[in-house]
Amino acid sequence: MTTPEPAAPEALLPENHERRLHPGSWLFVLLQNLRQFIVPLAVLLFAGGRRDDGYPWWLPMIGVGALVVVSVWQYLTFRYRIDDDRLIVRSGLLERSVRQIPYSRIHNVAIHQTLLHRLMGVAEVRLESAGGTKPEAQMRVLRMPEALALEQLIRDRGRADVVTAAPDGTPVAAPEGTTLLALSTWEVVKLGLISNRGLIVVAGAVALSFQVMPERAMGRLLVEYGREAFGYASGFATTWMAKGLVLMGVLATALVLIRAFSVLLSLLRYHGFRLQRQGRRLTVERGLLGRSRSSVPRRRIQAWTQQEGVLHRLFARRTLEIDTASARTGDGQGNANAQRGLDALAPIAPPDTCDAIVRDIALLPSWPPQHWQPLHPRAWQRLMLGDLFVTVGLCAALAWFFQWWGALGLLWLPWSMFVARRHAARAGYAVDDALVAVREGWWSRTWRFAELGKLQAVELRQSPLDRRFGMASVWLDTAGANPLTTPLRLRFLSLDDAERIHATLAHAIARRPLRW
Repeated sequence: MTTPEPAAPEALLPENHERRLHPGSWLFVLLQNLRQFIVPLAVLLFAGGRRDDGYPWWLPMIGVGALVVVSVWQYLTFRYRIDDDRLIVRSGLLERSVRQIPYSRIHNVAIHQTLLHRLMGVAEVRLESAGGTKPEAQMRVLRMPEALALEQLIRDRGRADVVTAAPDGTPVAAPEGTTLLALSTWEVVKLGLISNRGLIVVAGAVALSFQVMPERAMGRLLVEYGREAFGYASGFATTWMAKGLVLMGVLATALVLIRAFSVLLSLLRYHGFRLQRQGRRLTVERGLLGRSRSSVPRRRIQAWTQQEGVLHRLFARRTLEIDTASARTGDGQGNANAQRGLDALAPIAPPDTCDAIVRDIALLPSWPPQHWQPLHPRAWQRLMLGDLFVTVGLCAALAWFFQWWGALGLLWLPWSMFVARRHAARAGYAVDDALVAVREGWWSRTWRFAELGKLQAVELRQSPLDRRFGMASVWLDTAGANPLTTPLRLRFLSLDDAERIHATLAHAIARRPLRW
């Protein structure tokens, strides 16, 4: 994917000329369709009946043949044409579709390559717009030079990128790309050591095994492995303390293997990571076996998030992510895990580098804010209430089974009080003429902020507990916010401060045009 961009995309993509996809496009469409239908085809092949019963084992082959016909049909009926200000896509024969996509409406250009793509010198291209549930156009597949030429053409002709002009009014070409961040292999290894991707994958595989395997089979398997492990430990140790040390060693080995798996996943996903600024568009390249390249205009960034966990601080690193106004829910083929638009600007980087990237890209006078405003003086009590209720309920359940020994769980409350006080002391917010920002957490820290011009709505919230403590929260909404991430909110403010901020932001949002 490090192939240099073509100097003249018009030479590869002439205007007013309809073009087909790559001749091997039907093969990739077939593979995509097979991935969706592989489960029912496997059921027909292996569970549909026995050979001695006369089961037509060739029946699944008819299904595969039908998928081949559909894939070839899609290739033969798909056309695209480059126009002066738009891309025109034609598809279908019996049910025809003509889709016209203005370059200025394309928010993200994603180029994706699997290992097979790279071997054949082709790439899949997805053109995404704001808030869409699927890409505006999906070209599976183009020759790699044509894919890069199409990306450059959209970047050059989109109105978001032609914002400077010479004195005679002619547009000035976009400057050469500037590398803002390039991750070395060691940095990607650090990311794998910090992240929990391996543990998440293993936990998901175990949960899936419980669903797929026969009833109680997975439980019996775990019990048998546990007995073997205990017997193995007993063979090397005679005392209970020695057995415990051996079992702890086995557990530590398993954790090391899971962490190594996380490193492998990070290398596969983020090897060769490079963040570049090309004019007013950001481009990210990454991947070891399969390569992906995402490009999005800077003005489509709606909100920013910096995260720093305990292991991040051990390596003096942070993660910088963004919310963009682009499609996020799949590829239109039922694949919810399709490559999304650009999300992580810096999967791992030093704090100063993350701040420098924000200052370079965002239209902010300075970052981070110089003065953070504190929360309500009793915010730590409000934070501790959740732990208090959970701890008391858990201790009551333990006391039911273990009598007064269950009360030992109350020893957790001093730690909860300490964490709540540290969280409240460190948390804060900042609101000025350019941005609204909030920082939270002590054990695991988060900074989340957005420019005022990106805000769409502001809401004042006050729960019954908030009213009891004299507090309120201000919730803010931006375009393209990910529902799975922490929303942008200013929590546990005094009621007077919350009402003042709510009125100020509502007035500012009403006066400012939405920079979409």
